[in-house]
Amino acid sequence: MNKDFKLGIKSGLPIALGYFAVSFSLGITMISSGISAVEGTVMSLSNLTSAGEFAGIRVIAVGGTLAEMVLTQIIINLRYSLMSLSLSQKLEENMSFWKKLIIAFGNTDEIFAVAMSHQKSLTFSFMAGLQLLPIFGWTLGTLLGAVAGNLMPERVSIAMNVMLYGMFIAIVVPATKKSRPILLVVCMAIAFSCLFRYVPFLNEVSEGIAISICTVLAAGLGAIFFPQKEPVTNAKENSTDNALKKT
Repeated sequence: MNKDFKLGIKSGLPIALGYFAVSFSLGITMISSGISAVEGTVMSLSNLTSAGEFAGIRVIAVGGTLAEMVLTQIIINLRYSLMSLSLSQKLEENMSFWKKLIIAFGNTDEIFAVAMSHQKSLTFSFMAGLQLLPIFGWTLGTLLGAVAGNLMPERVSIAMNVMLYGMFIAIVVPATKKSRPILLVVCMAIAFSCLFRYVPFLNEVSEGIAISICTVLAAGLGAIFFPQKEPVTNAKENSTDNALKKT
């Protein structure tokens, strides 16, 4: 088995466990909304997004239109386009278009955070291993939750919904301890999120758009105030290569 693939599997295991717990409650919600276990399992297998699926279930439950469903998903999942643009900068060179599409399918908040913290360039093998278990855990949890139906107490189901946020915090906190710029960018993102939560007029902006705006603002300010300088070694190597080409 490829070394990068093994490392990806190891890195994706904690995400898979968290996804399993959250999607279990998602499966219960699907059954109560009139969605069958088979339909719910296919939905989770083809849509690796917690907020998107929960919102989609609400639209289905109230008998919303297809246009409402499309608009809801675009707004809620708009941030993934920004994350994919950032992630593409770390992918190994000469990666094929189809491999990039596969990686884009499994690019979630938690997977993105782990991938961006990876010290080396991202190979397809590593990303495949990183995404494999989370996709399996998300799908399996939905299936078992749907089969369990309403057998699980409501309090336990609600508690499981919090686990996803706790898992994401556990991914971000170690990075903020090692880097002050990352800490400041995270604090800026939290501050912007609070503005969209509590300030009049701003709190009327939809959650998906608010997340995208906060992401762009925090990342933009981070790039302005804490630019990443090119390593000196790389600069020397480039100058040497150019000199050799001229000769």
